[in-house]
Amino acid sequence: MTTHRFGHVALMGPPNAGKSTLLNRLMGQKLAIVSPKPQTTRNAISGIHSTDDAQIVFLDTPGVHRMAGRMNRLLLEAAWGALHQADAVVIILDVSLYAKRPQLFDSEIRPLTDPVGRVGKPVFIAANKVDQIKPKEKMLPLLLRIGQAFPQAEVFPISAATGEGVDDLLAALTRLLPEGPAQYPEDQLSTASIRFMAAETIREKLFLQLEEELPYNTIVEIEQWEEPEEGQARINACIHVARNNHKGMVIGKGGQMLKKIGSAARIELEALLERPVHLELWVKVREDWTEDTSFLREMGLGE
Repeated sequence: MTTHRFGHVALMGPPNAGKSTLLNRLMGQKLAIVSPKPQTTRNAISGIHSTDDAQIVFLDTPGVHRMAGRMNRLLLEAAWGALHQADAVVIILDVSLYAKRPQLFDSEIRPLTDPVGRVGKPVFIAANKVDQIKPKEKMLPLLLRIGQAFPQAEVFPISAATGEGVDDLLAALTRLLPEGPAQYPEDQLSTASIRFMAAETIREKLFLQLEEELPYNTIVEIEQWEEPEEGQARINACIHVARNNHKGMVIGKGGQMLKKIGSAARIELEALLERPVHLELWVKVREDWTEDTSFLREMGLGE
């Protein structure tokens, strides 16, 4: 009889290393929002990967960084909380970045090495974005440097974008999980609610459409959700911004930016809900919400 395994695996790493892309690759579909901008993930999003032999709950955590502010402290709490909950840890590193700028290596991994070493969990390194390194000979010194920084870890060169090396990483993780039955139905893909996924979808479109700094001062709240047994779903969502001048930037001239964000989000929400969606977006100013601890908790940040 085949042994069944179950466990939690935390996906950790510096901002923009590719954690969400790896989660989506492991799941075979999109769960976490992906943006070319760093520090996109704000919550520990879980993806449930089920096979006949194992069930793995992947925790996609906020990027580990040293930025100030209450919101950033809560994001770090979420990341370290996932680390302690997990049976194993995968640290995702953008090796293409270190190939171009080797001086960033120490500063990016320094916040990770000691806490990960102290927790005593099995550690795997996903040396990500290897498809972007040319010639391949540049990889060897990077892999040696990673091995020195994490001597307890097994290193897997991967590309979350193309899938290269991901199956080998998944197989190694599965072998290390404790024996146990599945805890979720095999067709359940995440512990996140549909409302949460809808808010994240809208926030992704904000990241993709708006200027460099503005998305970090926005958060999306689902205010109304009507999903009848048949027919069109109705979703009203509020985009909170931290400054009055940000409101005009989100709305855009003649409402064109908000319309563009809403149109892109609606297409994805209709695929998520498998039905037509009427989406209305509002923009409200909530001064300095990133420093309002009670509001941050209310919005699920740091949980």
